[in-house]
Amino acid sequence: MHRILPALVLGAALLIAGCATVDDASPPAPTVEGAAAENDTDFAHSYTLKPLEVTPSAPQYALPLDPGTVTNWEEVVAALSLGEEEQALLKEHGFVVAAYPFGDQDEIVGPYRTLGEHDVPLFLSSDTLLHLYHAQFDDTLRRVEEREFFDDLRALDVALLNASEKAYRQSSGEAKEAARLNMGYYAVAATLLAPDAEQVGDGFDPEDVKRYHVDVPAPVRDEVEAELALIDRQAGLTPSPLFSYTEDYTQYRPRGHYTQSERLKNYFQAMMWHGRMPFLLNATRQVPEEEARIQTAAAARTAALLADDPDLMEHWDRVYEVTAFYVGYADDLGPEEYIAAMERLFGGAKQDLTPDEVDALRQELRTLDPPAIYSGTGYQNVGSPEEARKALNATMGFRFMGQRFVPDSYFFSELVYPYTGEFTGAGEPFTLVGGYRSVPTGLDVMALLGSEQARTLLDRGEDSAYAKYDPAYGRLEAELAALNESAWRQNLYWGWLYSLRPLLVEFGEGYPTFMQTSAWQEKELTTSLASWTELRHDTILYAKQSYTFGKGPATSPEKPEIPGYVEPVPEAYHRLGALNAMTADGLFDLDVLDPAAQRRLRDLGDVIDRFTDLSVKELEGVPLTADDHAFIRDAAETLDDLVINLEARTTLVADVHSDPYEKIVLEEGVGPVDLIVVACPEPDGAVTLCAGPVLSYYEFTHPLDDRLTDEAWREMLREAPPTRPWWTGEYAVVA
Repeated sequence: MHRILPALVLGAALLIAGCATVDDASPPAPTVEGAAAENDTDFAHSYTLKPLEVTPSAPQYALPLDPGTVTNWEEVVAALSLGEEEQALLKEHGFVVAAYPFGDQDEIVGPYRTLGEHDVPLFLSSDTLLHLYHAQFDDTLRRVEEREFFDDLRALDVALLNASEKAYRQSSGEAKEAARLNMGYYAVAATLLAPDAEQVGDGFDPEDVKRYHVDVPAPVRDEVEAELALIDRQAGLTPSPLFSYTEDYTQYRPRGHYTQSERLKNYFQAMMWHGRMPFLLNATRQVPEEEARIQTAAAARTAALLADDPDLMEHWDRVYEVTAFYVGYADDLGPEEYIAAMERLFGGAKQDLTPDEVDALRQELRTLDPPAIYSGTGYQNVGSPEEARKALNATMGFRFMGQRFVPDSYFFSELVYPYTGEFTGAGEPFTLVGGYRSVPTGLDVMALLGSEQARTLLDRGEDSAYAKYDPAYGRLEAELAALNESAWRQNLYWGWLYSLRPLLVEFGEGYPTFMQTSAWQEKELTTSLASWTELRHDTILYAKQSYTFGKGPATSPEKPEIPGYVEPVPEAYHRLGALNAMTADGLFDLDVLDPAAQRRLRDLGDVIDRFTDLSVKELEGVPLTADDHAFIRDAAETLDDLVINLEARTTLVADVHSDPYEKIVLEEGVGPVDLIVVACPEPDGAVTLCAGPVLSYYEFTHPLDDRLTDEAWREMLREAPPTRPWWTGEYAVVA
């Protein structure tokens, strides 16, 4: 489990309330001190960040900008076809974001080459490095999933299926029913991994069809076939044939990078099954007491089987630890917690528990932390925060490879119905659906990460105009403020968020003039939201998604030296460099880093260091050298090497929150790149227009039964793209 955030149980909206067997009192909240101490034993040691000393004293110029003071105004305006509206914003703020003028472009390196061919000085953006890190993160994860985790997971499922079938034949009574449930559970997972004939040629060969075939045991064949049919249809909110409680089968649509091969599609569905389906600890309205006992006995048997077989535990631990390094630890109880509980009670893990031992184990497990994020299990209406908190324990239970606690999903679960109360505004904000705050917004995340501008936009757009929003937001803000620095370094997910925080501050005196505007804060907000979207896209299988309750109750020729500029945010680059090094070192230590990925991460680290050094020079008014100018001018050639053989398109999408009551999901998307044009100051007092690509960002709701893949998103962008967030119009002229 290993979560890092204080007072987790304050949120964690839950399901299926009103069961007499569940204690009405919420468990005690974890403490900040305990969370920090636990975090110190995890991956934070892989992250090294030395202080960066910078004294901003960049040259300034007056706004609104006088084109007559800019050395290349007419040339750049003509080369980039900037219209009157774009020029007006450029004069007002010292920069403007516009549509990329050379056709839709969904990769971030090519535009630098094209701009250079038009003799436009280059502006190297933070967006570029963040996107290139995403490409490395996503590719390394995808490769280890295909190369190793698929077979690790299959070995686990087949072995546990066989052991469950044997136990079923040898057991009686409650133990036999527990073995039967496990038999069905692992048969579903093993069958999801197995290819059919139509999948041969894309990740599978003909022999794989025979090699991975699963003979489903007769006693569970009907239920397994019914589960597989629901998964295949992505059938929505439907009672599980095996578990009785309601499951959201739309979650089994492969998304993110998992559409890139048939092998990844199968892995996605099997891992989603293991991440979402709990063996519940307590009885609920949908799961009677007898069934809860059977589910607990079944979970205990799985945990004991792993404890008794070092080879099986090695397979499980390898998948869990590597994915924990990327995303974090599970939000739910798992094998480790069940093994430890049995060791405390019985002196060791036991495959066969007596009825009294099942009772004792359930009582022991109830003393542990419940999940913090409601993920839709056993979907149920609640009418108040109190009902939701009393229902918290009802989702407690065992997940074989539980989805991970991530802070942004936790924020979302706390900032929607029923925790935010009734709408008190007069307009129609984005978050208002069905009379309540049914969906959160990425602005919630950015505000809590430190963006005062995001909080201002929440207020201006009435997305905070709910009776209880401010108290809920304040609790989360206090929890984050109490975290020590190591909490932000516990894994790559948190480290990515930590790298965004320097972009979300207000840039004061000494920074370039264009950066001191509120418009620049909104540009950086867009960059951060787009990068966060890429993070959620890459981790869509593992990050636990929040839900809303129901309501109701080669050598180049010589080139002339032309000016160029690096977006001067050295602290962001400094943290990204530490994160990149943590990625390389951690994956190497975990023995899952191939030589090509190791080289790319090393080269990316060199580029990040160069961005950092150039940023410091610019902020301190130090003239760039000829070598510095050559680095900026030749950026396309340098960056090309970082994306060879990678899927590095910017057009991607991720659903990050679900509201089954309104039958919608919150989608976060990145589209083709935009163009930023910036009036960049030179140490000699000259002002030069420089341009480069930046990420675009979209946020919109979409039908629950049509969760978007990257391919579907790209089609939507071509045919009927959604509108951009309203506030981007203050600095951007885009369609």
